[in-house]
Amino acid sequence: MVETGHYRPLTNRLNFRPVMHLKFFDLVQYGQCSDGRFRTTSSDGKPMLRQGNTGDWIGTFEGHKGAVWGVALNKDASKAATAAADFSAKVWDAVAGEEVATFNHSHIVKTVAFSEDSQSLLTGSNEKLIKIFDTGKPDAEPQVFNGHTGSLKQVIFTNDDKQILSCAEDKTVRCWDRTSGEEIYKTELAHNPTGMELSSDNETLTVSYGSKVAFLNSQTLEVMKEVTLPAAIYSASLHPHKTVFICGGEDFKMYKYDYNTMEELESFKGHFGPVHCVRFSPDGELYASGSEDGTLRLWQTTVGKNYGLWKCVEANSDTSNLNQKPEATA
Repeated sequence: MVETGHYRPLTNRLNFRPVMHLKFFDLVQYGQCSDGRFRTTSSDGKPMLRQGNTGDWIGTFEGHKGAVWGVALNKDASKAATAAADFSAKVWDAVAGEEVATFNHSHIVKTVAFSEDSQSLLTGSNEKLIKIFDTGKPDAEPQVFNGHTGSLKQVIFTNDDKQILSCAEDKTVRCWDRTSGEEIYKTELAHNPTGMELSSDNETLTVSYGSKVAFLNSQTLEVMKEVTLPAAIYSASLHPHKTVFICGGEDFKMYKYDYNTMEELESFKGHFGPVHCVRFSPDGELYASGSEDGTLRLWQTTVGKNYGLWKCVEANSDTSNLNQKPEATA
């Protein structure tokens, strides 16, 4: 939403606890609504499912006894997964909201991801281990990947689930072979990574660390592009068309950069606390941000378009308004 040239997002106050992570899911490829849906986490232990273009609440998953750090939805959005501070990862029926399985760990679980067939759940935790669980056999022993020397930050299946991408608080990003359990590639960073995202075409890995955002070749982990920002950055997201990227962090600001030139396009404040997570919607029309201030905010990628609850209102025709941009209302 914009008023006289300035951003005004759609804001959802989830609670008074920080919003740590969010994940969009693209429903249009399954013949459903085109606006997508997303899951959010917070430190009150109650992750939520919300409508992608409005932020409207759909449901809450209750069962964890600690802060929820990571969320995931499977390919057809029939199952959800959560990673929590109660030393567990859980799988849920995403339609009924009921718990399906619990996978216990010996430390805080930070991140989860489903395989393409939903038969495997990938987890990363403060155990410094990556694990793959069989979602149909909660009591079975997981496959374990050992090599990181710091707590896991994020894990992702890639290359048709044959490989795993991970980043951890040992200043590394790594790629693993799922079958052998061996490390294939490793890239060392100057600071601990704070976030990681795989592009929709599976070719580009976006990594935030320190005050930098880097773009890596997902097959080799070679750094292709990198930019330094004015503050510590906690999360970054690349537009599906790879035209721009957005990021946010310690200084409460949202930043938008041109991906090709690495030049800053704009920056603005909206949150009243550090920005912990940012993600583009699958169609690229908006992006969401979650913050320490306990709010989730939705921002238009191109301000002034009719989309979701954003309705463009043309400025008055008198000369006093000639220099004003269209105002959007929700």
